[in-house]
Amino acid sequence: MPVADLLPRHPEAWRRATRHPFLDAVRDGTVPAAAFDTWLVQDARFVADLLRFQARLLARAPRPAQAVVAGGLVALVEELDWFDEQAAVRGLDLGAPALPATAAYADLLARLDDADVGTALTALWTIERTYLDAWSYARPGAPAFRPFVEHWTVPAFATYVSGLEAAADAVPAPEPDAVFAEVVAAEAAFWEMAVDAV
Repeated sequence: MPVADLLPRHPEAWRRATRHPFLDAVRDGTVPAAAFDTWLVQDARFVADLLRFQARLLARAPRPAQAVVAGGLVALVEELDWFDEQAAVRGLDLGAPALPATAAYADLLARLDDADVGTALTALWTIERTYLDAWSYARPGAPAFRPFVEHWTVPAFATYVSGLEAAADAVPAPEPDAVFAEVVAAEAAFWEMAVDAV
């Protein structure tokens, strides 16, 4: 089953992960700055966790998948540099403790280290596809947040997500619905965390 078929198989879970009120508020400018900053700090922590997971996945990925996984690793390193720049501009502490949703997502990534490669690739595609679709939904974004929305919806990111889709399709997961559901639930909880923290 192509991984893209998972989206219509789980419409409500997908909607919660990619059409969250937090994203509506980014689009219309009503998200409190504190909520957005909380989310930004926690997302930087998540990206660091994802970098570690993806580095380990690269070592065990099938040869045809390694180029796209490695390219994603380079992009994650660049993303962490970008977070450092944003934190300096906005006066944020990227060393703030992980909130429960962030810690739970880190635990999920750690468990995926023990999963078969197909499951890990499906999870990685789900993570990035959710992110791309969520921020595409928030376009163009209110003026204060538009640079962020643009940053996370560049064509190169969409191309990367397509590459991950091909990699995941080439190594089918034994239970793709289960890992898809777990990832999109973690994504929805991540948006909710920012709102609840304010």
